[in-house]
Amino acid sequence: MDKIRIFSIVGARPQFIKLAALTEKLHRLKFDKKVEHKILHTGQHYNYEMSKIFFQQMHIPEPDYNLEVGSHSPSKQIGLMMKGIENVFIKEKPDIAVIYGDTNSTLAGALTSVYIGIPVAHIEAGLRSFRMDMPEEINRTLSDRISTLLFCPTKAAAKNLKNEGITKNVWVVGDVMYDMFLYAQKYLNNKKILDAYNIHPKDYLLLTIHRKENTDNPDRLVQIIDTICQSGENILFLIHPRTEKILKEEKQFSFNRYNNLLVIKPVGYIDMLILEKNAKKIITDSGGVQKEAYWFNIPCIVLREETEWKELLSWKYFYIVGSDALKIQDSIKSTYRTCKQKSKIFGNGDASSLILKKIIEYLDK
Repeated sequence: MDKIRIFSIVGARPQFIKLAALTEKLHRLKFDKKVEHKILHTGQHYNYEMSKIFFQQMHIPEPDYNLEVGSHSPSKQIGLMMKGIENVFIKEKPDIAVIYGDTNSTLAGALTSVYIGIPVAHIEAGLRSFRMDMPEEINRTLSDRISTLLFCPTKAAAKNLKNEGITKNVWVVGDVMYDMFLYAQKYLNNKKILDAYNIHPKDYLLLTIHRKENTDNPDRLVQIIDTICQSGENILFLIHPRTEKILKEEKQFSFNRYNNLLVIKPVGYIDMLILEKNAKKIITDSGGVQKEAYWFNIPCIVLREETEWKELLSWKYFYIVGSDALKIQDSIKSTYRTCKQKSKIFGNGDASSLILKKIIEYLDK
């Protein structure tokens, strides 16, 4: 029997982590004996820190195709991606396209595949922030409407789909990022990244900011950084390229005004987990980092007005603060004691294998 031809479409840092979970299970569980898996990288994230380092450190096979689309307005970027994906798919004729998460690459992959008659499997389906002014919400909602197979990380995500009338081929499989989180545990005692920056466990707050709602308003962005640094805590800021570009364009702004702030480039997946594990608290607007904070049981301060991970709202040390200075200050000052986590809300660490089995079952019909 001919091998099943699966094409993964990725383009951004969080998608590489999800892809790594799938490729690891493909090999370890011998699915690769009946599956031909190819990777298309749109080039949405393209520099070393945001892309290539993940393929190297996580042993992801080199992409079979790289569209090298780069940074553009959303509509132009998605259009360029669709044109490139269509050219590849007409040539390769995959049996199914796998899309991940909620980026422009996700939506471009879904739209192109549907237009040329290729089934779509959406990994991380059903998440909702209920903010249609956010690009991520637009991407995930539209992708869910046209996907063939929908793999939800949680029961709440599946419920969201049901509320929208989407019930066919919907499965709660768990979170593929949790698969990778468990797999990575054996590497997390390495302290080289801490030594490299002369930082000590539980002596710093870890900060990441990249979302449009925070970066498109320079005044808001600077105010958030000011408020956090005024806490007097040591701050380790992993700066996203777009965030760095915006701050460099602010002539009145300088990192030199803060003596408790260390700014570094993005790091690879394992080093990121090590920095999270050893942080006193985590301050972020990233959806993935919110979950990792929860899995590590590290207090998480979210620089957004909402979260698509509604399951985290009942966690005692999860703070939704937006850009509110008082809320940010209070959450940083709040005391913390280890609390028991809810068990298994993100699955058992076998999401990737369940997804592969369901895809193969669907295509074998």
